[in-house]
Amino acid sequence: MCLAVPSMIVKIEDEMATIDVDGVKRKASLLLVEDAQVGDYVIVHAGFAIRKIDEEAAQESLRYLREAVEFSMRNDSEEPSTD
Repeated sequence: MCLAVPSMIVKIEDEMATIDVDGVKRKASLLLVEDAQVGDYVIVHAGFAIRKIDEEAAQESLRYLREAVEFSMRNDSEEPSTD
């Protein structure tokens, strides 16, 4: 399964952006996105920003991703041991 994650651009050098997701910083190519600027939110997949999105949509998507992780962690800890 592939997952595209909303990320905020915090720095741009040439065609590469430093992006931030909850304090985790990574590099992403901006070759596929026009007019990207620091402060923009982009959807990142496989190391490429693939489109810009507005901040509200980015925050909503990140909230759903956090909820999914929390739900998964709760369910993992509730499953009975098979040992």
